[in-house]
Amino acid sequence: MAEDTENENLEPTHDRIIPINIEEEMRAAYIDYSMSVIVSRALPDVRDGLKPVHRRVLYGMLDLGVTSGKPHKKSARIVGDVLGKYHPHGDSSVYGTMVRMAQDWSLRYPLVDGQGNFGSIDGDSPAAMRYTEARLKKIAEEMLADINKDTVDYQNNFDDSLQEPTVLPSKIPNLLINGASGIAVGMATNMAPHNIREVIDATVAFIDNRDIEISELMQHIKAPDFPTGGIIYGHSGVKDAYETGRGRVVIRAKALIETYGHDRERIVVNEIPYQINKANMIERTAELVNEKKLEGISEIRDESDRDGMRIVYEVKRDANSSVVLNNLYKYTALQTPFSINNIALVNGRPMMLNLKDLIKYFVDHRHEVVIRRTRFELSEAEKRAHILEGLLIALDHIEEVIRLIRASNTPEEARVGLMETFGLSDIQARAILDMTLRRLTGLERGKIKDEFDELMKTIDYLKSILNDENLRMQIIKDELQEIKEKYGDERKTSIIHSAEDMSMEDFIDDEEVVITISHEGYIKRTPLTDYRTQGRGGKGSIGSNSRDQDFIEQIIIASNHNYMLFFTEAGRCFWLRVYEIPEGSRTSKGRAIQNIINIPKEENIKAYIKVKNLKDQDYLENNFIIMCTAKGTIKKTSLMAYSRPRSNGINAININEGDQLLEANLTDGKSEIVMALRSGRAIRFNESTVRPMGRTATGVRGVTLAHDKDEVIGMLSINNPEATVLVVSEKGYGKRTNLEDYRVTNRGGKGVKTLNVTDKTGDLIAIKDVTDTDDLMIINKSGIVIRIAISALRVMGRATQGVRLISLKGDDAIASIAKVEHEEEAEKAEVLNEPMEPGSDEDLEADALDEETDEEVKDEEATDDEDTNSEDDSLED
Repeated sequence: MAEDTENENLEPTHDRIIPINIEEEMRAAYIDYSMSVIVSRALPDVRDGLKPVHRRVLYGMLDLGVTSGKPHKKSARIVGDVLGKYHPHGDSSVYGTMVRMAQDWSLRYPLVDGQGNFGSIDGDSPAAMRYTEARLKKIAEEMLADINKDTVDYQNNFDDSLQEPTVLPSKIPNLLINGASGIAVGMATNMAPHNIREVIDATVAFIDNRDIEISELMQHIKAPDFPTGGIIYGHSGVKDAYETGRGRVVIRAKALIETYGHDRERIVVNEIPYQINKANMIERTAELVNEKKLEGISEIRDESDRDGMRIVYEVKRDANSSVVLNNLYKYTALQTPFSINNIALVNGRPMMLNLKDLIKYFVDHRHEVVIRRTRFELSEAEKRAHILEGLLIALDHIEEVIRLIRASNTPEEARVGLMETFGLSDIQARAILDMTLRRLTGLERGKIKDEFDELMKTIDYLKSILNDENLRMQIIKDELQEIKEKYGDERKTSIIHSAEDMSMEDFIDDEEVVITISHEGYIKRTPLTDYRTQGRGGKGSIGSNSRDQDFIEQIIIASNHNYMLFFTEAGRCFWLRVYEIPEGSRTSKGRAIQNIINIPKEENIKAYIKVKNLKDQDYLENNFIIMCTAKGTIKKTSLMAYSRPRSNGINAININEGDQLLEANLTDGKSEIVMALRSGRAIRFNESTVRPMGRTATGVRGVTLAHDKDEVIGMLSINNPEATVLVVSEKGYGKRTNLEDYRVTNRGGKGVKTLNVTDKTGDLIAIKDVTDTDDLMIINKSGIVIRIAISALRVMGRATQGVRLISLKGDDAIASIAKVEHEEEAEKAEVLNEPMEPGSDEDLEADALDEETDEEVKDEEATDDEDTNSEDDSLED
């Protein structure tokens, strides 16, 4: 009996134990948890672009009355109100949310107006909430507008004591203009901010044409617009994000290269990528410099103040600023990717959305808000009209109404009497009983009548809105245009196109420009319409080593879409699009070429060539680059070999040890080539005798040197019949001769005399093809610059004595010469016609001077067509 009783007592306990599969229970519990995180914490609603905590903070501030026109309230008061009423979580989450909505480097259009320390872009923490104050910004009030007009649904708060909105009415497309980020369970969102003007223009375009393509929307919304500015580098990631909802955008800091002192440069950063901690970025960059992973930086300073951001990177004297900046982009947070992942809640479910989807759901939301608001306003108007209608009835029968009220013992009896006598409703009867005596005056009656008439018009208009979708859409557009006018601003983030994007030339006018290159290597471009030749002094001036005494050596007319090719003495070729050359005024110096392209500091540029097009097959095949070296090698290569630009340059010619590139010219294959030697000889031959060869070849012999110390001092490729040949010697002697005086010989010979080199003349140092429209700049080793008009030099025979171009003092000698554009205003230096030898006449042909021996003639005519490594492909491109 005892055992039976014990078993009976145990049976109910066994009934309460339910066996459960732990795997299924954990799966169900985790799904519930993850959905709670997704819906109630991490992902924004597509309609107002807010997560629950943001929505509760804004609604709590409205509920507390801290609007833009009211004084700021303590943040602790606001946080406490939101915690106690709507958001039962930690106070740090609510305060952190409010702080972020007040930071202008976090939100493109901040929603909270903060007063006090709300942190900094360096990652400094905000002050405690007991110290700071806040209120709503005007743009936040646009999100809350009409919330009391039954425009959105409400739900119970956490303890069912209050109601909170499930979404805000939001007149502004907040999700697009401010973006959002959040990590849920199994998914995350990262949405970029945009410019409000662009977003509204695209939204209006969508309303006008529901079948609009994303590419058409992108004509309005160019790219994200980040609060910290910067540069979006490359557009392909933006295009992917807008079309698919997922893409990778590269953001670069906005940097410029400043020149200071005599020859020092520094990189100045004014804007950094979005969501980058400035202090951490500078600290990490300093570590890379100390670890020798970043070269060329001598000092880093943060000079940011209340006027704006300014981070300075001092560049070492021997470093290339452009290379340093590119390395900063490569190794530091100055270039940062922003991965766009447009996931938002649509009807409570997470969805990946493209640009058109984001706009569509916002427009749908605004459409519903307008309908609900109109219904609410219509209901209120009809209620008011109903009351006014009763008042007008009472005023029309005022004597009877007064008599009825005075005869009634109680208000209830009066109310019933009014309803029965005049056929009024309960609401109308109550309104009559509540009416004050002043409403009985004629003026007040007129006001009631006018209000009633106005209300009837409003009711008709509100009904027309509900009956006409086009009218509702027009209202949405009008409200958006109003928002645009009130809050619209210019883009902060600019866009440049990377190499893999569409050609940048599609965005640049192909206008004519003047490229000027100075003797000291400074380059700039100026619109042709703005260009006038600057006045330059022709008298000798001390200090040509100073930039202030620099002069324009090359003037090239080009269009923005052309290319410039630069050839260095080491035989390398570099490219630059004309529009990439810094633009400067007529009087500016420009920028050093070596700070624009990645040319090693120790290499000098020997030739500049303008190329019209690198895509025109016919042009590439029928033009050539012809080069010569100091040791007499000449090489011709088709322009086709230079049609694929590379940022770090390519080998244009294989240079043997002890040799260097001297000249490079663009030809059409039909030019006359003249090469001059230091020993005073020159050779002329047809370009056709030089066969084209590969880009990495060394070339063939162009001229035979007279002795081991001899070298080529210049090469001409002439196809202008009016051109004459000018040669200049080291001691200041020179002459100008017709090309025909140099007979055509075979390539590789010793050439003929072009100047009788003596101790008095010094070695030959330069040869130029000139016309009467040119001037000659002579630069002495002592730093004196002389300008001479070529037209002042008479054309002489090849065998003439020549004339003294400049008087030299002591051991002074000519360092170099340059051919420049003729200038009428410039004063010309006097040309001294001093004979080279006593008793000789410079105007007489001195045949004896240039009599060649039979052996010399044989040397000239014997073709030395032996290639000096004619197809040497050992050098890599």
